[in-house]
Amino acid sequence: VNPWLLSHTSAKPSRNLGSSNNNNNDNNNPSIRLGLENLNGSSIHRLFGGESSRFPLALCENLLNPPEVWGDVNVGIKIILLTLCLAVKGKKWVELDEAEHKAYIMRLLDGLEVINREKRLKFARAILYLAQGVFDDCYTEPEVVHWAQYNVFLLYEMGTFGALVELLNMEIENSQACSSALRKPAISLADSTELRVLLNIMCLMVEAMRLEVEDDRPEWKVAREGFRTELGSSVYNGEPFAILLFSVVNKFCSGCAPHFPIKKVLLLLWKTVLFSLGGFEELQALNVRKRQELGLPVLHEDSIQVTRSLRAASPPASALDLLEQQQRRGRRGRKQVLVKQDSLDTYNEKDPYKTDEAQDDEENGEDPDSGIEGEMEPLDPPPHPRLPPERVFFPRGLPWAPKVREKDIEDFLEVSRCKFIGFTLGNDTDTLVGLPRPIHESVKTLKQHRYVSIADVQIKREEELQKSPVFLGAEDVELTPTEALYQGMLHNLPQYMIALLKILLAAAPTSKAKTDSINILADVLPEEMPVTVLQSMKLGIDVNRHKEIIVKSVSALMLLLLKHFKLNHIYQFEYVSQHLVFANCIPLILKFFNQNIMSYIAAKNGICVLDYPHCVIHELPEFTTETLEAGDNSQFCWRNLFSCINLLRILNKLTKWKHSRTMMLVVFKSAPILKRGLRVKQATMQLYALKLLKLQTKYLGRQWRKSNMKTMSAIYHKVRHRLNDDWAYGNEIDARPWDFQAEECALRVRIESFNARRYGLYHCDFEFAPVDNCLQSVLGHCLQLPDDFRYSYELWLEREVFAQPIRWEKLLQPLA
Repeated sequence: VNPWLLSHTSAKPSRNLGSSNNNNNDNNNPSIRLGLENLNGSSIHRLFGGESSRFPLALCENLLNPPEVWGDVNVGIKIILLTLCLAVKGKKWVELDEAEHKAYIMRLLDGLEVINREKRLKFARAILYLAQGVFDDCYTEPEVVHWAQYNVFLLYEMGTFGALVELLNMEIENSQACSSALRKPAISLADSTELRVLLNIMCLMVEAMRLEVEDDRPEWKVAREGFRTELGSSVYNGEPFAILLFSVVNKFCSGCAPHFPIKKVLLLLWKTVLFSLGGFEELQALNVRKRQELGLPVLHEDSIQVTRSLRAASPPASALDLLEQQQRRGRRGRKQVLVKQDSLDTYNEKDPYKTDEAQDDEENGEDPDSGIEGEMEPLDPPPHPRLPPERVFFPRGLPWAPKVREKDIEDFLEVSRCKFIGFTLGNDTDTLVGLPRPIHESVKTLKQHRYVSIADVQIKREEELQKSPVFLGAEDVELTPTEALYQGMLHNLPQYMIALLKILLAAAPTSKAKTDSINILADVLPEEMPVTVLQSMKLGIDVNRHKEIIVKSVSALMLLLLKHFKLNHIYQFEYVSQHLVFANCIPLILKFFNQNIMSYIAAKNGICVLDYPHCVIHELPEFTTETLEAGDNSQFCWRNLFSCINLLRILNKLTKWKHSRTMMLVVFKSAPILKRGLRVKQATMQLYALKLLKLQTKYLGRQWRKSNMKTMSAIYHKVRHRLNDDWAYGNEIDARPWDFQAEECALRVRIESFNARRYGLYHCDFEFAPVDNCLQSVLGHCLQLPDDFRYSYELWLEREVFAQPIRWEKLLQPLA
């Protein structure tokens, strides 16, 4: 029996897999594409055991249920069902035992090695159907997820991922497809069918094996650790698998391969980095371990738990509410003399965040503070002066423990010694002779909150290695997955960062279509454009969702790279961040936020009835305008909120302790943009927006601080305090905006010295490279010659040696 023509005799009732007028055009049907890709509440993270009921903090790991890794946008459900083959005639996949499953998978893997391209694609689609959970043999959504997880681990055990990598390499190097795509005026889904099928399978395998569930089998846990090690090691052509995907991104942005499905490549790249390097929980554990190895005190504060416990401040009032508030305030002002003093005291006691800058805002001609409101700040006093105790919230303390850098203590002692003694002692923080008693107490308090970071130790160690390389010897570098990834990215890292920012710019909602920009919609546009209003609405939803997924993937990927490189070595982080800054990452992110951010976060670009696996388990209704507009009941889109928080965190990483980059925030007028971001009532997003505002308050002037006292109060309550940080007044020497270019140049010199010492990056010029002059050492080197040279050795000897006249007397003449 031909397995590819085997009819599917299932007793399950038939499902309406598409509208009747689109039966012959499944590949171009946006409903099919959305149905196979879009998961909303019931996505694989939750179905594989994750939580989706609340907003977790580990944004790159557990925040979003990744719906985008399911399915292929060009593989219709009917096509998959037609290519379904069973190992035993008359049996379903769920009725076979494990031995029969393995035998069938081996037949599929053999089919991936055939020469015929169409046959190879059919076998790949059959593997994709297995990775999706053999949904046509299941009756409930949990069944689909169970079989998807089982099949993925079985596929990995049979060596499917390695075979897929080889096919992916072959498709990437397919020059005929690249040249054909370059000649086409418009690229569509049909130009990347094979690539999308392969990337879908790999995305499903990475994501299904990454997520841990309580009822994991012991062999699954072993396979998961082996797969994580495999992805992080240099086993794919001597490089980690992520480097292959980075090269695909770079090739796409350079214009050499415009048909690449960049959304799926970015999703797979993000999930690969997340799986191989680890998420926020792994970063926290690695941070604790490295501090113990370096002899630093262990931090008892878990930043993830602290951020989860923060409460979101209330959003600001709208213009209509502010007008009504002013009218009520005017009416209340005429009766204010009759209000008793004790009632006012009671009201002020119940409102710990209440400030009295409203009058100052009205007196000033500038825009009042509309960025954030207090957590419990009502517009008017309550009718009853006393509230029940359970409704009154009194903050017992600040959420973050204050920190002090060693440099802060040195600067404080330097100023104190110049004032009271008349001379300084350099970096000495122990000698307090001649200083008054209050200075002693201040230094004691500062040292109690002193925080020595891993970066400080790494910088000091690097300075010692640069000064005494012979005495200290060679550095013992542990080849961790992060180190292997950095070594693989090092030579092309600037191009990789520029490529990511190009894609982010093209996917940003504020960017306008340009003829010279890259085309990120190649894997979402059908061959035939829609002709009806309903089809246009479907395609519009698909395009917007496509861009949102790209922004999510790029932002999460850049944040993961920055955090892991910073923990691995500070100069690796500085190298990546400096290239991001040089590629205008800061103004790009500010441009992204210079929009109606509330509308972006509340956007609903999805169709609930097409969520997977709901669309393949239940009967689909007839598609109408009401069906498309009917969304879920959530007030905002977690995907877009995820992207916004990631971009704010990237901006924090790039500007922290960098006064030149902070001045870029001031120059690009980021304060009103960030204040609009505070309207989103989400604690994590508000926290990082307030951090960025705190960085630049000293540069914004006294009038800005006076008219934005609510924002200043929110910064005080929610952002960590740095003792001796004069952020609220602007009296620091560092606030003087001069010679910022020298700061970046000095940092660049240190980065280049680090890369040259550890990796020999800048010794590629043979004129300046070290030369081995020892004859015995040179003759002892084992030189590997290529095979083609060995075959033509005699021809080379005749042409380059015997046929060339050699004037030996020239060797006896002295050099001029």
